[in-house]
Amino acid sequence: MAKGTPDAGETMEETALREVREETGLEVEMQEPISSITYWFADRENAVRYHKTVHFYLMAPVGGDVSLHDPEFDVVRWFSMDEALNILIYPNETTVMRQANELISQRIGNA
Repeated sequence: MAKGTPDAGETMEETALREVREETGLEVEMQEPISSITYWFADRENAVRYHKTVHFYLMAPVGGDVSLHDPEFDVVRWFSMDEALNILIYPNETTVMRQANELISQRIGNA
């Protein structure tokens, strides 16, 4: 679940596409919004709390190569939905994954 901060002048969608490309090496196309989550986190070293909103989108791969992923990640790989739900730690991210699964199921049912 790629995340990142917008560059100057970027829309949320442009940021999401760029972050996926940078973090995974994949080129993707935007399908539709899934949902957003909001949370607080602390920078204890600087004694600052941040309020963050993350917007998630359903995307489809159209090219690229996971071997070109950001070196800050050891491995980039595909997971089945069950595997993804079992490894996610935060309940709000599990909720987003379930929402994505529902959107995918609807798309398959309407195909």
